[in-house]
Amino acid sequence: MRLLLVADTYPPARISGAVQLHDLVTEMVAQGHRVTVLIPAAGLPTPAAIEQMDGATVLRVRAPQTKDVGLVRRAFAEMWLPFALLRGLRKSGLAATRWEGVVWYSPTIFLGLVAKRVKRASGCRGYLILRDLFPDWAADAGIMRRGLAYRLLKHVERYQYRQADVIGVQTPGNAPMVAATAGSGARIEVLENWLSAPTHGECNISLQSTLLAGRMIFVYAGNMGAAQGMDCLLELAEDLAGRNDAGFLFVGRGSEVERLREHAKLHDLRHVLFMDEVDSKSIPGLLAQCHVGLIALDPRHTTHNIPGKFLTYLRAGLPVLARINAGNDLEQIIETEGVGCVCVGEAEHQLESLATKLLDQPALRNEMAKKGKPLVESRYSSASAVKRIIAGIT
Repeated sequence: MRLLLVADTYPPARISGAVQLHDLVTEMVAQGHRVTVLIPAAGLPTPAAIEQMDGATVLRVRAPQTKDVGLVRRAFAEMWLPFALLRGLRKSGLAATRWEGVVWYSPTIFLGLVAKRVKRASGCRGYLILRDLFPDWAADAGIMRRGLAYRLLKHVERYQYRQADVIGVQTPGNAPMVAATAGSGARIEVLENWLSAPTHGECNISLQSTLLAGRMIFVYAGNMGAAQGMDCLLELAEDLAGRNDAGFLFVGRGSEVERLREHAKLHDLRHVLFMDEVDSKSIPGLLAQCHVGLIALDPRHTTHNIPGKFLTYLRAGLPVLARINAGNDLEQIIETEGVGCVCVGEAEHQLESLATKLLDQPALRNEMAKKGKPLVESRYSSASAVKRIIAGIT
């Protein structure tokens, strides 16, 4: 099939969404599909630029910056994003292409207009890959009130849902929430996250030359923003400050990074190390030097989320230690599959107890670690994700 995939991130960006989409597109190509990826590129000198990447056509179009900017600026940039993408598509010379299917990735919620225009022009079906429920999670986390701005964003969310023939949600728990907003029309199904086998590159980072040398390392690798509720992990590091065998590594970017760094410095957490985002090819080598993967989700969330980092940890052979919101489907997955320890809600002291158990029981860690990779390969493959998406648009 000739497919158009629309998103707001793609390599060389290093965030998990970009890596996940690259895995998906690479698998689409491997299964014989002709894929064009339409994405924004801040600061692009021309209206549009086309390149070939791993068998796919990547169309980058000039658009405002939407990442790592203030909330107000980001809101206006994302509202303008669909118009920028459509303008870039038109100027690229690909506007007359007849697509056999359009797939788009959310976040962001503002790509519904692009999907509508493409579907109408090509007479094709559309598949929405829905990875979080915005603006609800932002309201849950206290980032915004359920006032006028929230209602306007809910309108945009509903509009996006109505453009889809099929909506793929992360977990069964999210399906009724989406159905309540979407109304009748799109079919809602579970499209679990996916992860391809990593491409190993040279990792020039040696933790043995850092303050973490000789310690059992709890690692957090990914976005550090408001949705994660990262304070609990630094509080855990404080609780374990008296143990000379425990260390904490935080790797990535996000709106909370600087505040978290300052907190660690203020409390003299000498067993805590922050690193900037690293290339995805270096992640396997970095995680091979660690012992437990950390996950945090703000306990005020009412939506369900299976973070990409969860799959990354499992494939790297790390048990997970997670603090998540009550009722999240992730709790059942971790406990049923035996791949880590999880606490829900505001149970910070339980988090310390679970971390101590992992510290003191290496046999338990090893048992959990062995179960991770087989689980990813059997349940969270990019091949199965592509087959489900294609089935939804044919």
